Amino acid sequence: MLQLIGSLVVVGCILGGFIAEGGHILALWHPFEIVIIVGSAIGAFLISNPMKIVKAAFAGAISLPKGPRYKRQDYVTLLQLLYEILVKIRKEGVMAIERDVEAPKDSALFKKYPRVLADHHMVEFITDCLRLIIGGNLDPHELESLLEYELETHHKEAHEPAHAVQKVADALPGFGIVAAVLGIVNTMASLEGADTATIGHRVGAALVGTFLGILVSYGFVGPIAAAMEHIAAEEAKAFEVVKMALVASVRGYAPPVAVEFARKLLFAEVRPTFADLEASLKGKKPGAAGAPAAARPAAATAK
Repeated sequence: MLQLIGSLVVVGCILGGFIAEGGHILALWHPFEIVIIVGSAIGAFLISNPMKIVKAAFAGAISLPKGPRYKRQDYVTLLQLLYEILVKIRKEGVMAIERDVEAPKDSALFKKYPRVLADHHMVEFITDCLRLIIGGNLDPHELESLLEYELETHHKEAHEPAHAVQKVADALPGFGIVAAVLGIVNTMASLEGADTATIGHRVGAALVGTFLGILVSYGFVGPIAAAMEHIAAEEAKAFEVVKMALVASVRGYAPPVAVEFARKLLFAEVRPTFADLEASLKGKKPGAAGAPAAARPAAATAK
């Protein structure tokens, strides 16, 4: 929603100021200038990026109004899942979760948390981490280092679409200049026998090319790239939460403490309070999504 509001503010302020100064809206309407600038930018984008980044960039731009995948209640649900996994390991041993890890879609434990289960990348990350723990050959420092390498790779991949869109934004003023130069060439070619109005119209069209290139770059595409980067950074926090909880558990901390370590990583906007999270883990919070009844005695035992 903020992206739409911001776009309307950009267009409204620019066109409103132009009209207030005595300008005419139709003087800015030159569709072939738009074809030159936007078409060239899209072509350059396709040339410079593999198909997976092209698809991810378009999908990310379209989904911007939805915001990050993980919101406050989603983080509560994720922490509840991690808590239940850690409690099960503590009570029954690490091998007790082997079946859950090998087939998470068939796991009764994971099925209690459909929002997490719907995120393929998150489920894969959790199960991969648990496989390393089941192997039992890594000490906490080695496990943490390995997970940091994986997160670094994931973060880099998640930011690639935003970086690709930002490069398009950087190139758009140049394509605006290309459109302006072509307009000047067209004007110079038609000087013979042309009246002043015709020449002025063609020069104005050429200047509109420069205007559109700069406007689309700094008013729309650049901000879209920045918003995509913010979304990628916020969504990466969920993976860091998983890493922190599992590493803390391997270091010997009790499940409530390990989950508290993970909670501390969250930004204030999405971080549940200690009391709210504790109540959710114990199943005492009315209407708490994803708080399984089966986890309540386990929570009391771990506490």
